[in-house]
Amino acid sequence: MVEDKVGFAKGLVDQYKNLLADWVPQEATLAIAIRDSYIYYVAGVYDVHLNNGQGIKKGSIAERVIQERRKIEAVVEEEILDTPYYCIGYPIDLQGQHAALLVILPPNYHLAVKEPFRFITGKQHDEWAPIAIEKVSHFESLNKKSWFYAKSEQYKTNLTLKELHRRLPDCFLRIHRSYIVNIHSIQKITRDFSSNLMIVLKDNTELPVSSTYINDVKRALEF
Repeated sequence: MVEDKVGFAKGLVDQYKNLLADWVPQEATLAIAIRDSYIYYVAGVYDVHLNNGQGIKKGSIAERVIQERRKIEAVVEEEILDTPYYCIGYPIDLQGQHAALLVILPPNYHLAVKEPFRFITGKQHDEWAPIAIEKVSHFESLNKKSWFYAKSEQYKTNLTLKELHRRLPDCFLRIHRSYIVNIHSIQKITRDFSSNLMIVLKDNTELPVSSTYINDVKRALEF
């Protein structure tokens, strides 16, 4: 039974890697906790020496995520795992039970994270224009290039969607490998003829929600 859960957890981590790869550094450590113990651990460069079956300590991010069912991130001091670390915990479900997916990084990692963009400079023809970030409706990756749209105008940016995702304000939501949308630009959420979720923007642009991001979209928009 335990082996089944560990195998399922490994498959779940592999599934999330595609999503997390948009921002998680390769050196990150990943772990899954359920109920009162850790059941899966993959050490990265920064190893905090967890073991499968090890109990969850009181006050840890793992315990809080499981109990509060919300994303939690913080620098954790040495008294929790004898090693300080920076951790981001995500609430997930594992075989019908509440669990936590943990991304563990060096304790100074959060200091290196830059402030969100306040504007972004886009190119049209041979001209460049700084655009206030709140005016951007969405970003798109197309033909190995990145574009963004503001007031129905299209601009090119040299930043990848992966780089953008790390620096955009919280009101921007990744919905697809090729799209990031400004929540304030959403008119409605609907379904296409195949019952797949679609985001319709206020300018009537329709963008698909991929299966990888459905749960994140539902959680962020609370539906």
